Amino acid sequence: MRALVVDDSRAIRGIIKKMLGEIGFEIVEAAHGIEAIQKLRDGGPVDVMLVDWNMPEMNGFDFLCYVRGNPAYKDIPLMMVTSETEMSQMAKALEAGANEYVMKPFSKEVIADKLAMLGVVA
Repeated sequence: MRALVVDDSRAIRGIIKKMLGEIGFEIVEAAHGIEAIQKLRDGGPVDVMLVDWNMPEMNGFDFLCYVRGNPAYKDIPLMMVTSETEMSQMAKALEAGANEYVMKPFSKEVIADKLAMLGVVA
């Protein structure tokens, strides 16, 4: 299984990479939405995307809107993993097509539970 992890924080990408690696994922990393789009185009399919909201170049919400508008990517489960705690932001992301929403800080158990809810892991 492959996961695309999109976050401008190298430390957060490293934490998520370690967590997902322990579950059995191969990780594709990107520091912002534009890089993530390039990785999707050039790197082959992914089974799930974990995306931060606040990033330079292209933020997570704009990336979400892009992938949900693109037939090649619209059905890939996408989880927002962000410090955005406003309920309005969560609602906005879910309405735009995010499948799950996780607020930082998070635990491996929370991520694993959300992946199970998405049907990505057993």
